[in-house]
Amino acid sequence: MKVFAFLVSLALFLGGLALFGYAFVWGEEWQVLAFAGGIAAISVSLMIPFHLLERLD
Repeated sequence: MKVFAFLVSLALFLGGLALFGYAFVWGEEWQVLAFAGGIAAISVSLMIPFHLLERLD
């Protein structure tokens, strides 16, 4: 389960970085949505390891 959560987190992080990059290429009406989506994706990708996975003792 930890590997699956890590892979989901990694995919969200890389997808968020891609959205940041595409925000400056897409049209005017999609720039804000792509940039906000990038922020949201990276925030969720950092939330997964801290809040959903248990601590190692």
